[in-house]
Amino acid sequence: MKILICGVGGRMGREVAKLALDGMRGAVPVAGFDVLPVDTREFPTYTDWNAVTELPDCIIDFSHHAGTAALLEYATAKKIPVVLATTGHTEEENAAIRRAAQSIPLFHSANMSLGIALLVELAKTAAKAFPEADIEIVEKHHNRKLDAPSGTALLLARELQEVREDATLICGRSGQAKREKNEIGIHAVRMGNIVGEHEVIIGTDTQTVTLKHEAHSRALFAEGAIAAADFLIGKPAGLYDMKRMIEEA
Repeated sequence: MKILICGVGGRMGREVAKLALDGMRGAVPVAGFDVLPVDTREFPTYTDWNAVTELPDCIIDFSHHAGTAALLEYATAKKIPVVLATTGHTEEENAAIRRAAQSIPLFHSANMSLGIALLVELAKTAAKAFPEADIEIVEKHHNRKLDAPSGTALLLARELQEVREDATLICGRSGQAKREKNEIGIHAVRMGNIVGEHEVIIGTDTQTVTLKHEAHSRALFAEGAIAAADFLIGKPAGLYDMKRMIEEA
């Protein structure tokens, strides 16, 4: 499985490269891409999509959402599947992702963790069991993370909206506004070197259920991305996610 790593100079790009060089799931990094030059001995890297000569089986993207349009333009032109693990996309960028999925197989997930996928399902089950409960989501990340709330927190909230159809999302709280029953609150904490923590709190007047996932190493996201690439290769054009991969597995 030949892969091209987009964002190869970043923390997650380096994690993917390390696992691929170790041969995880038969992955072989044949090229890398980043907006700034990156010096790697094992494979060539590029700063211009037009200069890429290698033809990978899949592209794994852990870069920045601002580069999504250029990445998708290249991938759709070359008919290369893409694992899009970048977060913080605008509505315009999300529309571009949906258009690209009409031409190529595209795996898009705000979090590449199997544990998060399980957290989503458990949270939805709990929300169904307590239809009158208040729901709050608290996410914690390192102090260098650019987007808030995290893409994973938004993923959790939107999945919970499937079982709370009238729910509205409230990002943060300030002032004296009273909490409405149909709200799902989302709160972001940025400090230190926290890899990632996501907590869903479901509470009534008499009891509280707390569900939490904690990432101990960024390697788990790289593992998930390589597994997603392995899953995606050979699939027809369409938009895939972690839930679909788990179901088919």
